[in-house]
Amino acid sequence: MVKEKVSGWFIAWVSLICNMALTAVKVIVGYIFNSTALLADGIHNGGDVIASLATLSSMKVAHQPADDDHPYGHGKAEDLASALIALILAIAGFYLIYESIHALFKPAAHASLWAFFAALISLIVKAVLYVYTIRLGKKAKSKSLIATAYDHLADVWASLAAAVGIGIAFLGDIFHIPYTIYGDPIAGIIVSLLIIKVGIEMGVKSINVLMESSVSSEQIEIYAKMIDAFPEVKRIDRLRAREHGNYILIDVRISVPGTLTIQEGHNITRQIRDTIMTKDTNVEEVLIHLNPWYEQEKTP
Repeated sequence: MVKEKVSGWFIAWVSLICNMALTAVKVIVGYIFNSTALLADGIHNGGDVIASLATLSSMKVAHQPADDDHPYGHGKAEDLASALIALILAIAGFYLIYESIHALFKPAAHASLWAFFAALISLIVKAVLYVYTIRLGKKAKSKSLIATAYDHLADVWASLAAAVGIGIAFLGDIFHIPYTIYGDPIAGIIVSLLIIKVGIEMGVKSINVLMESSVSSEQIEIYAKMIDAFPEVKRIDRLRAREHGNYILIDVRISVPGTLTIQEGHNITRQIRDTIMTKDTNVEEVLIHLNPWYEQEKTP
């Protein structure tokens, strides 16, 4: 866990540095060579700098232990960062669409080979960052790292669109193919829609966690089967489970024979808790309330 935490910090810092460098390169090259797609992609990378800072901050907060003011821990800090990154993606997507459509009505600029290479380098760097970050994020179960990985993936598509569009325009200049100069903004519109889609999906998922929505019905059913496997459990009166940041909290009420002693009831709850937390390492806490059950009761 310590190794994964250190690796998470490392990739977060690498993402921040790369985003700052790519932002500078894209904005400067895009401005000098009048590449709308590259300039817009550079501004998008500027938003990624904010996302990387949010990831670093949320990771620091999320790994703090529970305290009196936050008895359930600080896990939701990463969901807040994910929501911020989703918002940045959506805004960047709409901005790219605006710039791309605007470019269609402007005098076509000659494509630059330097702009093409800048987009290609960005594509390669972001692809490497995505692969590494998504693997580490899933291994460490870090939502902010996973969100950052999808942000890198969105950048891959944006850089790919810029590279393809600029490349088509460059070849069109060489071979005098009409209208190819508009390949850049058209590709930008398509990829901008994909970026917005990713942002909306990430935002909805983060908001659901922040609003403490229940885990899936399939997962609830799995927990129910684990509990029902204990012969002392006569009935599950209520079972709820919710995500709290990067872990799950479960609240269950069960009916057990009313003739059991307090010690026997305590032993059952401990066995149920240990079983669930062993089989699902995402579960951080299982709160169990016991109700008395007698033989003459009828199951509702």
